[in-house]
Amino acid sequence: MVQVLEREVRSSKKGEAMAQFTTDKIRNIAIMAHSHAGKTSLVEAILFAGGAINAKGTVEAGTTVSDFQADEIARKISINGSVSNCKYRDNKITLLDTPGYADFIGEVLTAIDAADGAILLVNAVSGIEIGAERAWKLIQAQNKPCAIFINKMDKENADFDKTYEAITTKFGKKCTIMTFPIGESASFKGVANLVTKAGMDGLGDAKEKAKKLREALIETAAEADDELLEKYLEAGELTDDEFKSAFGAGVKAGTIVPVLCGSATSDAGVKELLDMIIDLMPSPALQSPKKGKNPKGSEEEVREPKADMPFSAQVIKTIIDPYVGQLSIFRIFSGNIALHSSFYNVTTGERERVTQLLEIQGKNHATIDKAEAGDIVAVAKLKNTHTGDSLADEKSPIMFDQVVLPEPAISFSVKPKSKGDVDKISAALAKLSSEDCTFKITRDAQTRELIVAGLGDLHLDIMLKRLKERYHVEVDKGTPKVAYKETITAKSEAQYKHKKQSGGAGQFAEVWLRVEPLAHGTGFEFVSEVVGGAIPGPFIVSCEKGIRTALDKGVLAGYPIVDVRAVVYDGKTHSVDSKDIAFQMAARHAFKEAFLKAKPVLLEPIMEVEITVPEECMGDISGSVNSKRGRILGMGVSTISAHIPLAEMFKYAPELKSLTAGRGTYTMRFSNYEQVPAKTTEAVIAQAKQAKEGEE
Repeated sequence: MVQVLEREVRSSKKGEAMAQFTTDKIRNIAIMAHSHAGKTSLVEAILFAGGAINAKGTVEAGTTVSDFQADEIARKISINGSVSNCKYRDNKITLLDTPGYADFIGEVLTAIDAADGAILLVNAVSGIEIGAERAWKLIQAQNKPCAIFINKMDKENADFDKTYEAITTKFGKKCTIMTFPIGESASFKGVANLVTKAGMDGLGDAKEKAKKLREALIETAAEADDELLEKYLEAGELTDDEFKSAFGAGVKAGTIVPVLCGSATSDAGVKELLDMIIDLMPSPALQSPKKGKNPKGSEEEVREPKADMPFSAQVIKTIIDPYVGQLSIFRIFSGNIALHSSFYNVTTGERERVTQLLEIQGKNHATIDKAEAGDIVAVAKLKNTHTGDSLADEKSPIMFDQVVLPEPAISFSVKPKSKGDVDKISAALAKLSSEDCTFKITRDAQTRELIVAGLGDLHLDIMLKRLKERYHVEVDKGTPKVAYKETITAKSEAQYKHKKQSGGAGQFAEVWLRVEPLAHGTGFEFVSEVVGGAIPGPFIVSCEKGIRTALDKGVLAGYPIVDVRAVVYDGKTHSVDSKDIAFQMAARHAFKEAFLKAKPVLLEPIMEVEITVPEECMGDISGSVNSKRGRILGMGVSTISAHIPLAEMFKYAPELKSLTAGRGTYTMRFSNYEQVPAKTTEAVIAQAKQAKEGEE
């Protein structure tokens, strides 16, 4: 039978919190994996083992602590990062459960930045999947201590040896077996600990193999210390204390990655995992001082992870709770914070008061009196505090760098289905964006469209469903309009006479003007070369006003006109009928005629795109870039840099996913405007004409 954990049961009633823990008694651990590898089930098992809950929930029933949002329960996947905690061996373990889908990578980046160590789950049946590869790269980039947990050892077709071989092939030989399975699939009974030797007598025929693995483990540990390695090479052994000490030092330094195994649903291997967290993962007290800057200058500031230092923290997540309101979850880097105290938001320059200091357990929270360096806690109802903000003692301010999140990869234009929702849509979208910083909302000044942008189709689909379910706002979505611009490539002249007689006072103005192209980025220039008073000064001003009204609406396809100089050089007036409006009309028409004769073109936004893909996909991606009118700027081992028109990028996220089996990612940012090819220009003009006729 699979072993049953002995545990100290602690009530999970809402409102009850653990006692305050000192910095050295805290462990902050990010749980990461590919989707459906069992992260949420493992969190549930750890909370149960630590006595934080009296019974384990399941993903299937929608009763887990960490997946508590309605859409997470319905889809049976993690969408948001969540915070939960338990007490084990007089230590507090805070778990940061993360989503497995790439569309929610922002939650993963925030969690690994806030954590002191990570546990990477690998499915014993499926092996290393895309999400696991992605998570491993993030952990290594952050240089965080890590352990790997091979989950689902009790499932049909589970294969420990094959999975471990894949781990060492992908992640390197520093991944070393720490717990060994007693059977697998239907015969899986538990695990043997190669460090403590507990359970090794029950291995049967596999005992000799486990002994050899333990010897390899000792050798790996000895390599972390030159003196111990010399002793080991001479004597062939280490004492248990020497072995454990060296092994722990190697894990904390990241030179050793312990590989454990088990089953989150049956609890096998969970106790060993908990012991590993306490014994091998570093507490915040062992972290290097947190670096930041003095907000009043460029001097570097540091904060040591000690309770007697000035208070400093950073907001890692914002939750809009339906009952409490806004919850700001933050990691304390130094000092301490108490209920009814106050702190200074260095980012916004405002002082905030702590009316509720909370410990977070999924969707539940309990009031605590105090928390100190290393802890992750929350404060409710802050006036002007957001994700990423730096918090500190006002007398000792420090500004921390914010986590660099990926730029949106896909966007839609949205408009409310109901006119009654026009006023509330912006506020509702702002609340969703405050919870998820990778969900962006902008209003295009040129097209006047409301644009929502995110990291993928699934991401935006979920956010718009939340908009409907939480705030009762339904929207129609469409592809955003490209912010084209119009300009000219040659000089030309035109003259226009505006004459109107309609009973009463008439209107008369005649304007002669010239248009000339300007360098990209110059904008618009108006010049008067009128001499001899052919057009009086006040009416020259009227000419400029009239031309400027044509700039915003364009001539070719209704897009703004840029990089043009308009020169008014002659004209005629009437002593009675010439007036402001007449010269505005004449100048506008003359400008349009001259513009159409000056070889006009459309300009389109060009994006600087960096695509990261597996090496074997480079050829397909190069072809994809070329098919999108892209221009490759450079290529690395697994990256392609290119300039690609924005019009070609709106649906690139699903295409890249298809070409790379979900392993490709890209970022893009605006680079410059370039001339649109003639064939594409014709299509854009035709589309604009059709849209205008539809409006009429």
